[in-house]
Amino acid sequence: MHQQRYQVRFEWGEAGARRIAPGAHVIVVADELDGHGEASGAQLVAAIAEACPGGPAVLCVTEASAGDAAEWILRLQAQLGDRAVVAVIGAGSLDPDGFRTAVEDHLAAGAVIDALAARGLDSSSPEAAAACAAWQGLQRATAHLLTASVSATLGGADDPMAQRESRPASAVVLREFTSRA
Repeated sequence: MHQQRYQVRFEWGEAGARRIAPGAHVIVVADELDGHGEASGAQLVAAIAEACPGGPAVLCVTEASAGDAAEWILRLQAQLGDRAVVAVIGAGSLDPDGFRTAVEDHLAAGAVIDALAARGLDSSSPEAAAACAAWQGLQRATAHLLTASVSATLGGADDPMAQRESRPASAVVLREFTSRA
């Protein structure tokens, strides 16, 4: 069992989601840029939803919506009357030669994990803690890191700064939580 003893978990892509989503109440897909790689964040979300039918909520977030996602999760936890288990998935990129992690998704995931910790959901796996620390240490440099990232320099993504600035401050709820009972 991967990271099962932690309330907040972090992994990459569809395979990572399959490893850490069991038992989660919420799956959070961190996808900062559209249009890079051969698979989109939407395709990843669809694969995750198929792999985890019923049960967990599925949110799609960016750096801008990290705080909103944390608030949404906190409300769900209050409704549950118990700890909400959160699986944060970095979307990454599926390139011709295989899966690639993406720095912009790593930082967006770290922003969500940091926002959760600030609200008291801080039983984080080492993987989640490392993403959070990356965000905390680099948050003032995210604009530069975004424009200098492999995703941005490969040219597949539209103007990364325009995408970033157009992002809503609210998380996109793709599926609501349903009790497994």
